[in-house]
Order: sequence, then C-alpha cells, then structure tokens
Amino acid sequence: MDLQLASFITAGALVVLGLYGFFFVDNVIKKVIALSIIGNGINLTLVAMGYKEGGYVPIYIPTIEFQIFSKEMAYPLPQALVLTNIVIEASMLAVMLALSIVFYKKYKTLKTSVILKED
Repeated sequence: MDLQLASFITAGALVVLGLYGFFFVDNVIKKVIALSIIGNGINLTLVAMGYKEGGYVPIYIPTIEFQIFSKEMAYPLPQALVLTNIVIEASMLAVMLALSIVFYKKYKTLKTSVILKED
C-alpha cells in the first residue's frame, strides 16, 4: 500500500473517531480529547498532501542544483500550515481544559447532559 494512501485512510479514521467521540460521549474531557483527535486527523491530511515520493526536505542544500532541488522537494506550505495549526491547537486545548475545570467547579460534574440541562 502506498504511504500517502495509508496516511489518508488513517487521517479519515481519526476524524471519524473524533466526530463519534464529540457527538456521542457524555463527558466534557472526552469531548475535548475527541476535538484534539479531529485536529490530529486534519494535520495528518495536510502532511499527506505535502508528501512527495523520494522528495527532499524543503531546506536548501548547497550541494544540489536549485532547479533539481525545486522540482524534487516536498511541498513546504502544508508543513508550515501544520506547524501553525499545532500551536493554535495547543492554545485552544488549554482554554478548553480550563473551561472544563470551571464547569466542574460550578456543576460538580463533567457530564454534558447535566451541564446543559435547563432549569
């Protein structure tokens, strides 16, 4: 099996698993983990899109001619997007976990059915 195809299949499985956890699990922490899994699946999709069989790392190497290097290197844009997304996702994860602590202090539970229950 091709490495890029296996990466796309794995990314799809991660997104489906994350969506299942987000919509069908009744715990705030587990929902946060499910959102993180969805983000990891999207990151894997972006990295797989930038993959090039036999390609060079997109860092300029002086011993290789520029024309050959530019044709054979992997695409750097998806890698830059993934690095940016990792930083943003880490910040969002910290905020979501802080909100779950606030929910626990207020409602004494992390069940979404209790937290979203209207009085």
